[in-house]
Amino acid sequence: MNYLLSVVIGYILGSVPTAYLILKKSRGLDITGEGSGNVGAYNSFEVSKSKTIGALVLLIDALKGLLSVYLIILIFPREFIFVALAIMSAVFSHCFNPWLNFKGGRGLATSAGGLILLFPFLLAVWIMIWLIIYLIKKDIIWANLWATIMSLILVFTTSKIAVNYTFPQADSVSLVILFSTSLLMLIFIKHIEPLKELMKSKNIFKMRKIDE
Repeated sequence: MNYLLSVVIGYILGSVPTAYLILKKSRGLDITGEGSGNVGAYNSFEVSKSKTIGALVLLIDALKGLLSVYLIILIFPREFIFVALAIMSAVFSHCFNPWLNFKGGRGLATSAGGLILLFPFLLAVWIMIWLIIYLIKKDIIWANLWATIMSLILVFTTSKIAVNYTFPQADSVSLVILFSTSLLMLIFIKHIEPLKELMKSKNIFKMRKIDE
C-alpha cells in the first residue's frame, strides 16, 4: 500500500501539463503541435518568445518534482525507496503525460525539483557537467545528453560517497545506483528524438558524395 501511495501521489502531481495549460491560456496555442512539440519550458519559450512564460513553466515543473518528494518525506520520513518512487512516477507522468496522449516534456525540471531534496549530489554533478559541455558545444541538447550520461557514470564510480548525500539516506548503494540509472535513462530516452534531429541537421547520417 505504501508503494502504491508513493506512485499515485507522484504520478498525479507530475501529470499536470504545465506548458500546455499556460500556452493554451495565454496564447491559445497547443504546444504539442508547436515548435518541437515538447511540453516543457524550453519549447514554451521558443514558441511564445516570452522569457516570462518559459521561466514560469520551468518553475512550476520543478515544483511538481519538489512537492512529490516533500509530501512523501512527510509521510515516510526515513524511507528512501518511497520518496524515490514518488519522484520517478512524477517524472514519468510528466514525460508521458496521460492527459496529452502520452506526449510530454523531457523531465529535467521535474527531476531537478525532486533531487534538490532527495539527492542533491546527483543534481549538482549534472549541473556542473552541463555547464562545461554547454560552454564547449553551445548546444542545449548536447549538454543535456552528455550531462545525463556522465552523471550516471560518476554515480557508479562514486556510489559509496554519493549514498551519504541522499535524504532520507538510502539503505544501500545498489538502491542509489538503481534509482539514478532509472531516472537518468528516462531523461535520456526523451532526448533520443531531438538527438536524431540534431545529428541530421549536422549531416552526420549523410554519406559524402564522391564525384565520379
